[in-house]
Amino acid sequence: MSEENIVEKVLNSTVSEKQLNRKEHVMDMTEGNSLKLIMKFSIPLLIGNLFQQVYSVVDSVVVGRHLGANALGGVGSVGMISFLFFSLCSGMASGIGVVIAKYFGAKRDDLVRKAIANSIYVILGVGLLMSVLGVCLTGPLIRLMNTPAETVPYAYTYMKITCAFTVAVAVYNGISSMLRSLGDSRTPLIFLMIASVINAVLDIIFVVYLDMGVAGAAYATVFSQIVSGIGSIIYAVKTNSYFKLRREDFRVDHSILKADFKIGLPMAVQTSMISISCSLLQALINGYGPAVMAAYTATGKVEGIVFQPFSSLGLALSTFAGQNIGAGQYDRIKKAVWQAECITIGLSAVLFAAILLFRENIIHFFVTDQEVIRLGAKGMVISGSMYVALGTIYTLRGALNGMGDVLFSMINGFLEVGGRVVFALILMYALDMGFWGIWYTNIFTWIVIALTAAVRLIVYLKKAQRNTNQM
Repeated sequence: MSEENIVEKVLNSTVSEKQLNRKEHVMDMTEGNSLKLIMKFSIPLLIGNLFQQVYSVVDSVVVGRHLGANALGGVGSVGMISFLFFSLCSGMASGIGVVIAKYFGAKRDDLVRKAIANSIYVILGVGLLMSVLGVCLTGPLIRLMNTPAETVPYAYTYMKITCAFTVAVAVYNGISSMLRSLGDSRTPLIFLMIASVINAVLDIIFVVYLDMGVAGAAYATVFSQIVSGIGSIIYAVKTNSYFKLRREDFRVDHSILKADFKIGLPMAVQTSMISISCSLLQALINGYGPAVMAAYTATGKVEGIVFQPFSSLGLALSTFAGQNIGAGQYDRIKKAVWQAECITIGLSAVLFAAILLFRENIIHFFVTDQEVIRLGAKGMVISGSMYVALGTIYTLRGALNGMGDVLFSMINGFLEVGGRVVFALILMYALDMGFWGIWYTNIFTWIVIALTAAVRLIVYLKKAQRNTNQM
C-alpha cells in the first residue's frame, strides 16, 4: 500500500478535487473542513519529522554504545551550537514559505513562481555563509562552551564536519518549506525516509566496522542530508508545475526578496535565540562532568522525538494560517488554532504517561551506565510534566509565523534567552538546585512563552481583522 493510501485510510476522509488538484501535488487550505485539512497535512509531516530525528538518535545510540559516554557527551555538547547555524537557515526557509503561502492563498500563481525562483538566491546565500562561519568558529565556540577536556576531541570533530555542510541543510529546509507552503507535505517525507535508512546503515558501517569514530557518524548524517535535498529538488521539478520555472521567473524581484527577509530574518532570529539559550544551558551542564552531559544529551534526543507531533501541528498551522490570511479568512484560523490546541492537550497527557512508565528503559536504549540512566530518567519526568506548555508554544507560534507576525518572532526569541538565563541563575544558584535546575529552567521558560504566545495571538488576530474590515 502506498504512503498516500495509508494516510487516506488513517484519516478516513476525503478532500475535494478542487482543493487537491488546483495544481499537481498541492493543497488549497482556504476551503473545506479545517481539522481534516490540518490532520491530512500534518500526518506526513509527523512521519517525516520522526524520521528526521532518526538522524540524531541513531548517531547517539551508535556513538554512546560503541564509543562510550565521553564520545556521546562530546557530540551532545555541540549539538545546540551546530543547531544554531542550522536554525538560521531553517528560519529563513520558514519565512520564504510564509511569503509563498500568502501568494498561493491569494491565487497569484505568477507570484508563486517568482517567489520560488528568488528564494533560491536567499537559501544558497544564507547556507554558504553559515557553512563558512560554522567551520571558522568551531574551535572558539567549543572553548566558550566550557567543554570538558576528555570530550573536546569528539566535539571538535563532529561539529567541524557537520557545520561544513550546513548549506545542504539549508537547501533541504528551503525546498521543504516551499513544498509545505503549497500544501505538499509528502514529498519531503519520501526523501527523509530514504535518507534515514541511508544514515542508519552508514552509521553502522563507518563507526562500527570502519572504526571512523565520531567522524563516521558526522559523515553519515551529512551524506543523508545531501540525498534528501537533491532528491526533493528533482522530484519537485518533475511533479509540481510551480517548480517548472521559466527564465523570467529568475529575474531578481526586490519586493519578493524584501518580503523574504522581512519575515525570514525575525524567524531566523527566533530560532537562533532558542539555540543560543539552549547552548547557554549546555555550557552550564558541561561543568558537571561527562555523566550529567550524557544524561542531558540522552534526554534531549528523546524529547526531540516526543516533540514531533507538536512540531508537525505547528507547521501545518503555519501553512494553514499563511494561505487563509492571504484569503482574508480569519475565522478559519481561529477555529483551526483551537482544534489544534485540543489535540495538543490530549497528546501531552499520553506522552507524559509513557515517560512515567518507560523512562529508565528509554534512557537504557542510549547508554548502559546506571548513573547516566538514573539521571536521565529523572530529567525526562521533570520535562514531561510540562509538555502541554511546549506543545502550546508550537501550536500558537506556528499560527503566528504563518500570518507573518514579525514582532512575536522577535519577542519569542528574546524570551527564550532571558527566561533560560534568569531561571537558571535563580534555580541553580539562588535556590541551590545544582544541575537539576537546568531541567526545571526549561519547563518554566516554556510556561512563560506559552502564555505570551496566547496573548499575542488574540491581539494580533483582532488587529488584523479590524484592519481588513476598515479597508
